[in-house]
Amino acid sequence: MNTPCIAATGLTPFGRLEPADTLDLMSRAAGAALAEAGLERGDVDGLLTGYSTTHPHLMPATLFAEYFGLQPAYAHGVQVGGATGLAMVDLARRLIQAGAAQRILVVAGENRLSGQSRDQTIQTLAQVGEPVHEVPNGAAVPAYYALLASRYLAETGCSEADLAAFSVLMRRHAARYPGAHLTGAVTVADVLASKPIATPLKQLDCCPISDGAAAVVVARADRMPAGTRPARITGGGQAHTHQHVTMAPEPVHAGATQAAGRALSEAGRRLDDMELLGVYDSFTITLAELLEGLGVSDRGRAPADAAAGRFDLDGSLPLNPHGGLLSYGHAGVAGGMSHLVETVRQLTGRSPVPAPRGPGLALVHADGGVLSSHVSLVLEGAP
Repeated sequence: MNTPCIAATGLTPFGRLEPADTLDLMSRAAGAALAEAGLERGDVDGLLTGYSTTHPHLMPATLFAEYFGLQPAYAHGVQVGGATGLAMVDLARRLIQAGAAQRILVVAGENRLSGQSRDQTIQTLAQVGEPVHEVPNGAAVPAYYALLASRYLAETGCSEADLAAFSVLMRRHAARYPGAHLTGAVTVADVLASKPIATPLKQLDCCPISDGAAAVVVARADRMPAGTRPARITGGGQAHTHQHVTMAPEPVHAGATQAAGRALSEAGRRLDDMELLGVYDSFTITLAELLEGLGVSDRGRAPADAAAGRFDLDGSLPLNPHGGLLSYGHAGVAGGMSHLVETVRQLTGRSPVPAPRGPGLALVHADGGVLSSHVSLVLEGAP
């Protein structure tokens, strides 16, 4: 009963949510999570917060604690790019295992769409690049992932149309999910005809920039109110292989392989046991590399698996039922956390679009930077 669990979730709609700012959005998600958990603010003894590009405060956890009315015994801000949300949950479970806290609120959000200009967003995210030779010459995140995509297509023989299958799939899922940023159906032809961003990536190969927030309560199962429906965190693993893409390992997705291997080993599970996936999808190439790095698909086969329906909601291994970053939206750290929220909802019977098979085991994975920092978690529905 003392296995750390995710006891409750909170998720705002993603899209243009002005005039809400970072703290407003975080408060909405945090309030929803506490309400679902049946907890009061005073019940929370730990707080972990993600960073916000629109509100880059030096003390984000303390700032939010004051704003939201918390006085936790432990508070910490975390910053590892897109992997931050899962890294916070991994830290929360370790704090609970160590006895440092019993009920930890993990929350992130920002008004990235309405709170800053496109140029500001590009400038901020460009920091993942090498500062002397890459950033001054105009390189940005889409360009780094375009390099990965070009190499992937050359090595595997896949085409741009093959990668487009991921965009089509995520939009199909988002069309059924309340609060998704992009819900209009798209075809492979639509993806190929969309505006070029960084060859070979087009606009519909890239996730939208969104406002939004997400939160979860991580706790000891025996410290939650009666009737709580938790998802147990039975395994976790990380890998941090590089910062700049020019220093990436071979293969570039090696961090995903390592992180998932550690998480599955701790959980005492095999990849074949998994019945649901929540995988970070900032670009279509991100999904291809991560799915293959995780061992879900053979090299060069992930796009074909998507096109064949393997990752559909009624497929053999549903993927991102909420539509992922590519369609539910990307609100910074909250974007990566949205995969976790939906996975927990599926495992606990609270999803608005439940998978027909009712999954009991799931693997969630996120990466930060350019496939740089990786975090995997194995989640199991409570018996």
